[in-house]
Amino acid sequence: MKVLYFAWLRERVGRAEETVEPPAEVVTVADLARWLAAKDEAHAHAFENPAVVRAALDRRHVKPDAPIAGVREIAFFPPMTGG
Repeated sequence: MKVLYFAWLRERVGRAEETVEPPAEVVTVADLARWLAAKDEAHAHAFENPAVVRAALDRRHVKPDAPIAGVREIAFFPPMTGG
């Protein structure tokens, strides 16, 4: 699965995108954010306040409890992004 980071999330993680293979117990957007946060200090900093991080699955905005099964791309971004 490709993970895209935008705005300050990209700055904190230190990259615009990465490909990940989360374990089977990671089934929702929130699970994925927690799993990513546990990867290293940069990801932990990016996801330190999950309430302000938004997500889109295959370019469709979703809530944190959305399932990620079969998703090719997930984007994480702050509530407002510039054009």
